[in-house]
Amino acid sequence: MMSNSFVKAPAQASAKVYFVLGDRIERRARLHGTWLNIFDITVAPGNGTPLHRHASPEVFRIIEGRLAFRRATETGLEEFEATAGDIVRIEANQAHAYSNPGPDAAVFSAIVDSDMADFLEAAGSQEAPKVTPSAETMERMKAAANAHGITILAA
Repeated sequence: MMSNSFVKAPAQASAKVYFVLGDRIERRARLHGTWLNIFDITVAPGNGTPLHRHASPEVFRIIEGRLAFRRATETGLEEFEATAGDIVRIEANQAHAYSNPGPDAAVFSAIVDSDMADFLEAAGSQEAPKVTPSAETMERMKAAANAHGITILAA
């Protein structure tokens, strides 16, 4: 008997795409009635997130390129790089940030809860940024972060 526990889902042409601080974020799955959300995130060279923390844990799987991570541990701030195939786990309330130090875009999948998915939708723009985020964009992102329990620790 064949198991139906794995279903291959083709890419959806109508998948929701957002841009948050220059990252291209595409929703790949949202299991309604559960906490599970999966996004594919493309990070341009030199781009990344500020150090921040939130109540929800996250799991990242690097698909292409490399990302530099910073995350708080009991002994201080840990810094490391992750490349294609690596999995990075962020605990609930663990301060963390990532950036792309490479010359090419980096792509990773993020497994996040509904609160984080809601934040991405609230903070996101439908249009790709043409330049560094404007003051208006930064204020919208900060307001969305505050509304969804995310604390920005450093810009």
